[in-house]
Amino acid sequence: MPELPEVETIVQGLRREVIGKTIGDIWTDWPKYLKSSSGEKSFKKNLIGRKILDIKRRAKNIIFYLSGDYVLLVHQKMTGHLMVGKWELANGKWESVKKGPLADDWANIYVRFLVRFSDGAMMALSDVRRFAKIVCGRAEEVFGLPDFKGLGPEPLAKDFTFKKLKDLFQNKKGKIKQILMNQSFISGIGNIYADEILWFSKIHPLTRAENLNETKLKILYKAIKFILIKAIKLRGSSIDDYRDVYGEKGNYSNTRYVYQRTGEKCRRCGTMIKKIVVGGRGTHYCPKCQKD
Repeated sequence: MPELPEVETIVQGLRREVIGKTIGDIWTDWPKYLKSSSGEKSFKKNLIGRKILDIKRRAKNIIFYLSGDYVLLVHQKMTGHLMVGKWELANGKWESVKKGPLADDWANIYVRFLVRFSDGAMMALSDVRRFAKIVCGRAEEVFGLPDFKGLGPEPLAKDFTFKKLKDLFQNKKGKIKQILMNQSFISGIGNIYADEILWFSKIHPLTRAENLNETKLKILYKAIKFILIKAIKLRGSSIDDYRDVYGEKGNYSNTRYVYQRTGEKCRRCGTMIKKIVVGGRGTHYCPKCQKD
């Protein structure tokens, strides 16, 4: 699933390409995607003719601010990513007019949802497994949805200070890996970056949160900022399905420290990286650097 760095990379690309454009029409081969705050049948009516005023990220959600105080919310889920370009329908499938990764990379050819703008440009969602969520409606209604209201603070926000992190951990109990991935605790961190953050912090993924002292929390705080900012600069991780808006792979996967490096040498001490399961998720760590 695209995490904070991947979603932020997509948002940055979309801001360059589609802000100011007016939605002319939409297409999908999977109507279950289309959800509206006023009923599924009104989705298209609520969307067409509206101008994209701004695009922002909240946790792993992409939010299009539209004219008339409407918003379009896209959660790409496990295998989805938004792209910009031009496509033509051929033999029942959308094919990229432009050659390159949009046409040739397997991860980009599963176009399930497509937006045609009034100037002829297009935005498409490639989603192998059709898990994405797309919601359109009035801003106050969409932002009032339970899964949106329950999100935790943004780890890269200016007001996410060490004091805020320390307050979050006050009386918090549980395994640190699971806590970092809890979207109601901190937004946007998933399996990849939880492993990376903990390796950088020298904290074992099974360490109990209640056992972290202030020194360890300061190290964790710095690691969260460092890893997420680095991953955004490298345009995310393309270990599986993720691609950016131009259909290109992210580069963080080439420099990652520990995630999916089982059996390889730790880049810090040379010990072999091990894999365990924490909360049902494959978890990678160095048994020497990250002692419980």
